[in-house]
Amino acid sequence: MATATTDKPSADAVKPPRRPRKARDVQGSRRLSALLLSPTIMVLTLVVGYPVIAAFRESLYQRGQSLDAAGFVVEGEKFVGLDNYTAIFSGANADTFWNAFYNTTFFTVVTVSLETVIGVAMALIMHQAIRGRAFVRASILVPWAIPTAVSGLLWRWIFQADGVANAMIGRQILWTTDGFQAKLAIIIAETWKTAPFIGLLVLAGLQMIPREVYEAAKVDGASAFAQFRRITLPLVKPALLVAVLFRMLDVLRMFDLPFVLIGPNKESVETLTMIAWEEAGNLRYGPAAAYATVLFIYIAVLAYLFVKLLGADVIGEARQQRKATSAKGKKLGKVSA
Repeated sequence: MATATTDKPSADAVKPPRRPRKARDVQGSRRLSALLLSPTIMVLTLVVGYPVIAAFRESLYQRGQSLDAAGFVVEGEKFVGLDNYTAIFSGANADTFWNAFYNTTFFTVVTVSLETVIGVAMALIMHQAIRGRAFVRASILVPWAIPTAVSGLLWRWIFQADGVANAMIGRQILWTTDGFQAKLAIIIAETWKTAPFIGLLVLAGLQMIPREVYEAAKVDGASAFAQFRRITLPLVKPALLVAVLFRMLDVLRMFDLPFVLIGPNKESVETLTMIAWEEAGNLRYGPAAAYATVLFIYIAVLAYLFVKLLGADVIGEARQQRKATSAKGKKLGKVSA
């Protein structure tokens, strides 16, 4: 008598297919990265996210005393919506805002441009194997190490009516009064102080360039300018972009140097941070928060455009540039300045 048998699936056939080991390692690395970054994200949320949200919320209100429809005094906060922003762009404070906006942008463009040129020159000098190179590096970095308030007092003494600046040029110029000469004083003092910062970062980039590339270029007859244009600039570009970005963000928030060197309430050097400070000092926290919010948006947009247009992956770009330049180092003899 034949008996029917049924094939039962084995235990191995019931088990789900195992995930590849590589995929599990990647997922585990992502979880570990998220776990390690979570404290930093929490701190940034507390010290950056919350103040930004609180400032925007404050900009929608106005504090102080006012009269209601019945003529009674109303104290405390009053929701005004976007009135503080309307007053900034087209209201009673429009002239002050646009003047400060122009000064802030003007200082940023001029000082960062000068600091970039001078900083790159400083880095090239510090990178050379000259006698007393350690002393040259230390002396160049001294201005950057001085606190900004102390630097402002120092330059205020230099730019006073009977100071060193007027004695050198042989003319009596009122540097610390309102006018274009005050702008020029700020530009000189800011460039003197912070150009070494760019020089320091560019010097770090120069020290990462292999000397074999320069030696191959010299053997093939490349000029000094060709080496600078084809080797130095492409390879220090990531470090230079980071330095310029940091300086741009710093100058956009400029407050202490014009405040100490020239003084408050000077239209020629008044910046966005200064008018925000003045509004807050007069207990007008709503307009002050509106100024701060507009400045934050302005800085964020410029930083995004800077990184987006000039390259965000500076580390990867540095590696690619180094490989490409190393491969083309022997071909520089065909290129002359």
